[in-house]
Amino acid sequence: MISGYRYRVLSVVGAVFIATAAVLTANTLPVQTVFTTIPPIIRRLPAVVLMGDKLVLTITTTVAAVVLSLIPLFKPRPRRILDTVLLTQKRVLVATLSLATIGYFDYTYRLPRPTLMLTTVILLVGLPAWFVTIRRRPAEGQRAVIVGDDPEKIADILAVIDVQAVGYVSPPSPYYTDYAPTANAHAVADGSGKARLGDLDYLSGLSRLDEVLVDYNIDTVVLAFTRPDRAEFFGALDTCYEHGVSAKVHRKHTDDVLTVTTGGDDFLVDIELEPWDWQDYVSKRAFDVFFAMMGLLAFAPFILIIAAAIKFDSEGPVLYNQKRTAEFGDTFTVYKFRTMIPERESVTPINDEENDRITRVGRVLRKTHLDEIPQLWSILTGDMSVVGPRAVWTDEEQLLEEETDMWRKRWFVKPGLTGLAQINDAKSTDPTAKLRYDLEYIRRQSFWLDLKIVVRQVWKVFEDVVNSDSSSE
Repeated sequence: MISGYRYRVLSVVGAVFIATAAVLTANTLPVQTVFTTIPPIIRRLPAVVLMGDKLVLTITTTVAAVVLSLIPLFKPRPRRILDTVLLTQKRVLVATLSLATIGYFDYTYRLPRPTLMLTTVILLVGLPAWFVTIRRRPAEGQRAVIVGDDPEKIADILAVIDVQAVGYVSPPSPYYTDYAPTANAHAVADGSGKARLGDLDYLSGLSRLDEVLVDYNIDTVVLAFTRPDRAEFFGALDTCYEHGVSAKVHRKHTDDVLTVTTGGDDFLVDIELEPWDWQDYVSKRAFDVFFAMMGLLAFAPFILIIAAAIKFDSEGPVLYNQKRTAEFGDTFTVYKFRTMIPERESVTPINDEENDRITRVGRVLRKTHLDEIPQLWSILTGDMSVVGPRAVWTDEEQLLEEETDMWRKRWFVKPGLTGLAQINDAKSTDPTAKLRYDLEYIRRQSFWLDLKIVVRQVWKVFEDVVNSDSSSE
């Protein structure tokens, strides 16, 4: 296990070395010649080799841009391999954009385009490989922390847990007290009849769970909440997911989570935080980025036309925004072209045929699904995916949770622009059918299933447009 101080030193030194090596490699004449000769798109660029002070200035500027962009990765914390790779590559692209911007506005600093492109390619490969190599991993041997809001449930779990519990994390409460850790942790009762924890160490409040997982090298989190609350229960799961640690929960909460094993007499069950294999994650994200970029480019000429039509048709903003639920109960803002007359919304789902607030332009946009174009930006930034359970308005979600058991299982997959429920016409007005299709997608999900759903959705949009034109004749 690499210590925190050693990790910081290795991460910074490695970033400086790899950035320097990338520039020097990209600046050599043989590499420049091959790069500007063979690739059909780039071969028209001249080979440029920097020398002397210009090379020193280029290396210094590149190293500074790379190191500053990688600051979030210098903090020692356990991460999944895929998260490490994606985060590093995202920061490399930030550094590249910074270098290109500096070169554009500062005439004294001109990093040749072939050198910049080659350097970026080398960094996109070299830096993720380095951070994966030195990344912090959970300690050998299971080390667990109990996270919850009920001292009695924490004590119950402590009595049956089969791994070493280093302490517990909970909100401030009169029944939680700081104790010195001892080898034999157990629950005791106080004078009020309430159970309290005796010798198990109180580590922190829920807001510091992230730091606890790092400081104590935790590899297992056991949840002991009174109820699966959106903010606390799923917030803890989100932290477990980000750090790549395992999570367990009381079997009574299995309706709200994706479980791995549910033995007959097991008190605790494992939560499946990653229903996809890492290869599928990579393929899915690559497809999301490609789809969003192509969609934004294809529809760019129509965006101003749609905006003008909305403004001429009715008063109100062009775009409509709404808070919706993301993975693990988190929220994000979704944007769409406005299709209704602005007024206070009702949380009760309603069919379009019964909604008299939809404008004339809005009906066309909904029928052709053009109102969804701004959501391509949410896909590009990673808030949404092309395929997944449809993101639901946060206020409406609370109503659907009360009506439908196991609704929160949808939270284990990133919300999508379309999904199995959408291509089968299952809407929030029929939450049971919608949930059935969403859970089926979670069980069957794969990259190829995503492609099939996208093809069916495109065909469905085409049919809706044709049927709309036929009915208007």
